[in-house]
Amino acid sequence: MVRMNPENSPHIGPVPAATGPSADGADGVRELAARSAGSSGARSPARKIGIEDRWLHWTPGIRTLLVYEASWLGHDVVAGLVLATMLVPVGIAYAVASGLPGICGLYATIVPLLVYAVFGPSRILVLGPDSALAAVILGIVLPLSGGDPQRAIALGGLMALVSGTVLILAGLARLGFVTELLSKPIRYGYMNGIALTVLISQLPKLFGFSVESTGPLRDLWAIGGAILAGRTNWVALAIGVGTLATILLLKGSKRVPGILVAVVGAAILVGMFDLADRRNVSVLGPLPQGLPGFVIPWIELNDLIPVLVGGCAVAMVSFADTSVLSRVYAARTRTAVDPNQEMAGLGAANLVTGFFQGFPISSSSSRTPVAEAAGARTQLTGIVGALAIALLLLVAPNLLRNLPTAALAAVVIASAIGLFEVADLKRIHHIQRWEFWLSIACFAGVAVLGAIPGIGLAIVIAIIEFLWDGWRPYSAVLGRPAGIEGYHDVTRYPDASRIPGLVLFRWDAPLFFANAELFRERVLAAVADSPTPVGCVVVAAAPVTSVDVTAADVLTELDEALLAHGIELRFAELKDPVKDKLRRFGLFEQFEEARFFPTIDAAVSRYRATT
Repeated sequence: MVRMNPENSPHIGPVPAATGPSADGADGVRELAARSAGSSGARSPARKIGIEDRWLHWTPGIRTLLVYEASWLGHDVVAGLVLATMLVPVGIAYAVASGLPGICGLYATIVPLLVYAVFGPSRILVLGPDSALAAVILGIVLPLSGGDPQRAIALGGLMALVSGTVLILAGLARLGFVTELLSKPIRYGYMNGIALTVLISQLPKLFGFSVESTGPLRDLWAIGGAILAGRTNWVALAIGVGTLATILLLKGSKRVPGILVAVVGAAILVGMFDLADRRNVSVLGPLPQGLPGFVIPWIELNDLIPVLVGGCAVAMVSFADTSVLSRVYAARTRTAVDPNQEMAGLGAANLVTGFFQGFPISSSSSRTPVAEAAGARTQLTGIVGALAIALLLLVAPNLLRNLPTAALAAVVIASAIGLFEVADLKRIHHIQRWEFWLSIACFAGVAVLGAIPGIGLAIVIAIIEFLWDGWRPYSAVLGRPAGIEGYHDVTRYPDASRIPGLVLFRWDAPLFFANAELFRERVLAAVADSPTPVGCVVVAAAPVTSVDVTAADVLTELDEALLAHGIELRFAELKDPVKDKLRRFGLFEQFEEARFFPTIDAAVSRYRATT
């Protein structure tokens, strides 16, 4: 197998045969040349060029096609065929884990690979059904479908439409940064919770029985009761455990496709000994022949709100994972990826999949490395993989009929195990214990409440965490320590000298509605605690990056309160954009320009000169 070497990037001049695409200047030259070659001399107006560039911006696959090199073709075809051997069992397994028929997993693999090849900015990212979404989809599909496969397909399809629409609109609105508001401990927390939920949901299939799902912890109790009641199908359990062991043992191998070996071996074993009939081992059964048709998913009005909520939750989880994975592989292949474009590309893949009997999809952290290791150069790898699966459905759909459900459960469990993050949480516990407990709270929320309420809790915790630093920021009274340049926090340097009658006060956050009153309280407290009568307060405002209307009004009130006691309020190192806001709010009618100083030293010098 061929692994891409990031050092072998294209350059102007002769191109090495094994070179992969990169963001170097040569690609820009080739791209411009390809555009020129495909156009006539009549196409000269700048407006037409601008329109074409905008279209190419939102269709990166077309842009890649214009600079495609013949030397990449063999790598992409081989990588696509290798990838297809993994896509088939994984797609079926994740569909079943999501509460949908197994065939939907193949539909949800074919369609997004083709769509993302046009609209996705990452050149080797692999999209498809994902274990991280299985618990969210199952939480909507299972209770609403009532065991009706057609209704489950409609619910899954509409969730994909909702997720795709949300992602496309967010991408066009350039909101690709929103998932960065979820801190790493919070992501670890809800992903660990989702991993546990997925794992628990697959245990009944692994043991060869079924239970009514009522929530992760209650399901675990029911599973324990069923095992004690003797409902275990020991043959199915042996097949499932053997499949799981094979996958885990071969997980690190780059040459042996562990999942393919495990599920094919399980299917052969069941078919050879007729275990479905003789030992009551549940199997996938025959798949419908042919490709997915265009279908508009219709659901009952009462199901609309849960589907909308679930679709939005899926959009958040899928883009959070995809954006991280996309950045990793962009760095490896030396290509630039726009997060807004990534969001729109992922949304387009979800949207189209929803119309072809699929369900929400995401990027895959397990299948993308397979494509990379097999030598993938561009999204043609995904196209080849999709076409290989389509050929399977057209020619030999019954090839997988003996695939045991226990083996599919083992595939999902192996993936769920890979979702758990423990090592980095230990590091976080060591360096920042309160963030560790935030992660545990998110984990418990998903494990106890279920995937969607748990993700909602994670979002609320993320918002609180995001606001907390600005809501209750650090502030300090400053003095000048002996032998150290500048002014520093007197609580850290108790011997720092302070200028009689002057309070130097630093505020380490933007000034906005949530912390404006606290700012006033702390300034007044600093004045009250001063060892000498105060005649002037200087706010060291370098960390203040913004001021809103509420905060501006509080500044006015604070200035009036201080002036009533003969104290003048001044500012040092306030940034020009913030001063512009104060000017726009009308504060310069009250605060004269002379009250603003470029440095703390300048403010101190003025105070000394006037007193």
